[in-house]
Amino acid sequence: MMDNQNLIEVEQLRKYYHIRDKLGRKTVLRALDGVSFGIRRSETLGIVGESGSGKTTLGRTILRLVEPDSGSVVYDGEDITNVNMRSYRSKMQIIFQDLYGCLDPRFRVKDIIAEGLRVNKPEYSAAQRMDRVLALLDSVGLSNNSLNRYPHEFSGGQQQRIGIARALAVEPEFIVCDEPVSALDVSYQAQIINLLIELQQKHGLTYLFISHDLSVVRHICDRIGVMYLGKMVECGASEEVILNPAHPYTKALLNAIPVPDPKISRARERKPLNEYADFNVPDSGCRYCSLCEHATPKCFEAEPEPKETAPGHMCACHIV
Repeated sequence: MMDNQNLIEVEQLRKYYHIRDKLGRKTVLRALDGVSFGIRRSETLGIVGESGSGKTTLGRTILRLVEPDSGSVVYDGEDITNVNMRSYRSKMQIIFQDLYGCLDPRFRVKDIIAEGLRVNKPEYSAAQRMDRVLALLDSVGLSNNSLNRYPHEFSGGQQQRIGIARALAVEPEFIVCDEPVSALDVSYQAQIINLLIELQQKHGLTYLFISHDLSVVRHICDRIGVMYLGKMVECGASEEVILNPAHPYTKALLNAIPVPDPKISRARERKPLNEYADFNVPDSGCRYCSLCEHATPKCFEAEPEPKETAPGHMCACHIV
């Protein structure tokens, strides 16, 4: 049942890809395998996990840039899983990770930002579009001198600001931020994160923030969901997940975060993550059991169901 506070409600979302393994044998990659959660209005939900865990596929499937195999996506009380998305494109936007690939090198900045307005706001005159573009440039901290320049003339942080301005052009309510700072220097990361927070407070935006960096997610997100091989293994308030992790995989992710103090770093127990990416999901049991030092026979036999370990803190693990 849809929670009235939720803008987005995802239920049992699945997306499988038919691929060939290293030996050329046909196999199935379960990019999403029964993912369920909700995102409240004006909230930021962070999704973390290693490469290949299904984070980007999740964001794109919610936006229907990738079609789900099964499950449902409900937006503001309406099931959008099988509808024509044209009327929702202005409400739901994405900020891409690839700064160079997502900005057309043949377009000037003014055309990149105005493109969405031409499609979704045909009633705007040329003067109105230009006024809107100028206002957007100002809101993301770029000067009017940027209008006639091309993407390659900007730094990575400035390109990301252009991408944010483009996403905001059509006045969306929900934005998928797909690793928006992973390709930036630390100083630029802080600027972009603070900009996203400022814009959210100003416009009441709802974010799905995808990242592999827990320290970044902790700073911007209200809640954190941890994904492993297509499954949401843990979800809860940011501080609760960071300070009281329940799932062994979440603990391993936190343990992998570098500590600046050498003494603390040397004293900390080392539990490295898997050295290589293995996307083969076992036929039965928990998909993390082969790497978990606490695994029991039950872990290899039955897949764990999510359960509440604390108010609002969910974890899918037999030993919790």
